[in-house]
This record gives sequence, structure tokens and C-alpha cells, in this order.
Amino acid sequence: MVHYIRLFTHVSSPFGMQRKGDFFMKNMRLVVMIEIAIMAALALMLDLIPSIPIYGTSVSIAMVPIFILAFRWGFKASTIAGFLWGLLQIVVGDLEALTLWQVLLEYLLAFACIGFAGMFAPIIQSSLKNQNKTVAIVFIILATFIGGFTRYIWHFIAGVTIWASYAPEGMSPFVNSLIVNGGSYLGAAILCSIVSVVVILTAPRIVLNRPSSGISTQKEIEIK
Repeated sequence: MVHYIRLFTHVSSPFGMQRKGDFFMKNMRLVVMIEIAIMAALALMLDLIPSIPIYGTSVSIAMVPIFILAFRWGFKASTIAGFLWGLLQIVVGDLEALTLWQVLLEYLLAFACIGFAGMFAPIIQSSLKNQNKTVAIVFIILATFIGGFTRYIWHFIAGVTIWASYAPEGMSPFVNSLIVNGGSYLGAAILCSIVSVVVILTAPRIVLNRPSSGISTQKEIEIK
């Protein structure tokens, strides 16, 4: 006959578990912030690598680290990482600046919006846990295209308004921005989708193996 005795691991003080919980929550926040900083820096480094030229713009895989963070930690963390990446680009001077409004629009707001890909984190993680690769691939691609779209829509708006005078003679700013930013968006979304799918399916632990809080309210000791 097997008997179970439940032993509570919290200390006798009624506030012991709360203090322990606060300690681990602070540690978790620190872990997430460290990962945000690392991924933003990695995105910056990838962006500095020569990319594929497309009609006055270029395509790279620089968004991939932000997407991986999005699928790992969700919307909030990836939004912060995108914002930080844009800020780093401003700090190191890797930008095209016309006005303060344009810099804020295209480097802080636009890059932060990549984090919308994180809205799909739960279903992607669930699919990977259940080894449903088809569903995981579909939502990784969908999330990547949506995250890219919510970034490039701001570049498009900037192209129609702030960059309007730079459109080729005889071409409307709307058409020019649609071609430049639309082409860059599609190219980046396709390339980032391919890389993200390959990386995540090859090593799903990148998304799934997140540190736990380490909090346990009770445990069972088996006595035979």
C-alpha cells in the first residue's frame, strides 16, 4: 500500500511563500530582460551585414531574433526588443534621418510593432509541444508576415508623407512607397519565415525551453 504525505515547502510564516514568489518573479523578469537585450543586439548585428538589394532598399534576416523572442516570450517582450533594436540603430548611427518625427516613426514605433508576432506564441508553443509541425509552420509563417506587416506599414506611411519629395520624377509617392516598402516587406517576410521555420523546427527548445519560476507550493513524498 502506498501512502502519500503532502508536505508544504513554504516556511511557517504566512508571508514566506509571497517573499519566495517575489524573489523568483524578479529573477524571471531579469532573465527576460537579458534575453531582450541579447536579441536586440543580435538583430542590430544582422542588420549591419550586407543584405539583398531590392529597388532602392534591401532585404535581410535581421528580424529573425525578434521573431524567435516573440515565439518564446510573447508580445510584450518582443515589442520591447523591437523598440530597443530601433533605439540601438539610432545610437550607432545606422539610420536614414530626415526629421525627428521620421526617426521616431520608422525606428522606434515601426520596429516595436514587430512584436505583434508574439500574439501567436501560445499556439506555436502548443503545436511544437504536441509535435504538430504543420500547424507550427503555418503559424510561424503567419506570425512572421503579420509582424513584418505591422512594421512596414509605418515605413510605407513615411514613404508617402515624409519621403514624398524623393519619389522618382513622374511617379506618385504612393506608388513609389508601395513598390519600395512593399517589395522590402515581402522579401523580408519570406526570407525571415524560411529562416525562422528552419531554426525552430531544427531546435524547438529555443522556443519551448524557458526557465520556470522555480516556485513549488507543495510536494508529495512517497512512502512504501
